[in-house]
Amino acid sequence: MSQLKSLKHIFAQLPHPFNIANAPDMTINGIAIDSRAVQMGQLFVAMTGGTTDGHAYIPNAIENGAAAVVGEKDLSGLPVPYLRLENTRRALTWMAGAFYDWPGRTLTVIGVTGTDGKTTTTNLIYQILLAAGIQAGMISTVNAVIGNEMLDTGFHVTTPDAHDVQRYLAKMVNAGLTHVVLETTSHGWSQHRVDACEFDVGVVTNITHEHMNEHGNFENYRAAKARLFASLETTLPKPQGNPRLGVINRDDPKSFDFLKDFITVNKLNYGLSDGADVRAVDISYNPSGVHFTAQSGDFRVPVTSRLVGAYNISNCLAALTAAVYGLGVEPETAARGIASLEGIPGRMERIDLGQDFTAIVDFAHTPNALKVTLETARRMTSGRVICVFGSAGLRDKEKRRMMAETSAELADLTVLTAEDPRTESLEGILEEMAAGARSRGGSEGETFWRVADRGEAIRFALRLARPGDMVLSCGKGHEQSMCFGQTEYLWDDRTAMRAALAEFLGVEGPPMPYLPSSDTPEEVWLKG
Repeated sequence: MSQLKSLKHIFAQLPHPFNIANAPDMTINGIAIDSRAVQMGQLFVAMTGGTTDGHAYIPNAIENGAAAVVGEKDLSGLPVPYLRLENTRRALTWMAGAFYDWPGRTLTVIGVTGTDGKTTTTNLIYQILLAAGIQAGMISTVNAVIGNEMLDTGFHVTTPDAHDVQRYLAKMVNAGLTHVVLETTSHGWSQHRVDACEFDVGVVTNITHEHMNEHGNFENYRAAKARLFASLETTLPKPQGNPRLGVINRDDPKSFDFLKDFITVNKLNYGLSDGADVRAVDISYNPSGVHFTAQSGDFRVPVTSRLVGAYNISNCLAALTAAVYGLGVEPETAARGIASLEGIPGRMERIDLGQDFTAIVDFAHTPNALKVTLETARRMTSGRVICVFGSAGLRDKEKRRMMAETSAELADLTVLTAEDPRTESLEGILEEMAAGARSRGGSEGETFWRVADRGEAIRFALRLARPGDMVLSCGKGHEQSMCFGQTEYLWDDRTAMRAALAEFLGVEGPPMPYLPSSDTPEEVWLKG
């Protein structure tokens, strides 16, 4: 992979309308979208969106060494070449693809999208590929795995920026990998971060209520997810072939009914229902995992997974269908890969310090994810289910009520708390959630509580627990920070749970991470 590329060479390869015939014949050694991260000789791409306008930071980028600038506005008088495009955000993925020599055209690329279960399904496919002896990499919202190298992809969940995605793919090509599993979010698709990835297989887990603040309505959200399957039509021919297979969930009517007609390439569906192309039968659940038989018209194979819950059977079926029918992996090998996955960080992750009840951290942060997590918890314990969760500020407000309604109906006890309030009033967010709990018969001070500080909320939940109960802390999972105002504070729910359990049991453990909400004098409201 060359570190120097001609701008003329890059822009000559871009699709219309981004192709600029008169681009200067000068070299760049990288692409940056953050003026603070610009290094000498790089191309700075100014983008608009959200609360910032990258054009305002062009002088800073040039001061830091930008050799040229791409933007959307009419600008003149800059000391470096300036190239104007109609949509720099959309062009970025193509510029990065050209700079890194189009790594997606060398790799077999499997894309996974959906509201819930993306990270798990991505990891399952990755483990199947390893079991099959395939040299594979993975890019998820948790990390990127390139051979023995593991790279953090950020504090909060989203598809990495377009130039980072292409850089990861190029590193995989250089490492001799042949396949990559790429988790893609609706934000990633709507912001064109993965347009130049050249997908060969597309997988959807489900499409439920989420990110309405970003997309406006469910139809737009679904359309963003559907771009994965539309992209299969335009993937260029590759020496290793083009599977061009769409894998969809037969049990999820909101996505299935739309995608079965939308997808024009080969498609297969999976599910627990009788009509699925690949389905699960003879299902058994236990606290340590699931066992079932996966069958289609071509095979019947027993599958064991250490993942729990019916929703993870769906994730296993999605991964198996993609691997067997899209990539030619033997069903028995796929089953072996599924069995090898021990767990996903922050997904139904048990935290055990010797307490006489079960403590679990899970990422469930949507109404549907919380519903299936609570249903799974109910199967895993004969005791009570105590659920701690919040709802993010400056995000989809409707789900605040919906999640509180779900917990009021399915959990025995609910503790409402902070989850990235950002610049919104945390007290106001909690009131919206409390109203949802009350609407489903919740009684404040008896079946649900408001505890503003998340660390104190987890402590409070543990004090409620009796032997045999299950305490769930949902919504943060693997994430490593929480946003108050405009500041990201270091936060890990798993560390917080260990800290609270250690205090509860009087044993050694980590300190409780700090959040500014812990500074307030009253953290617990007991009403009623």
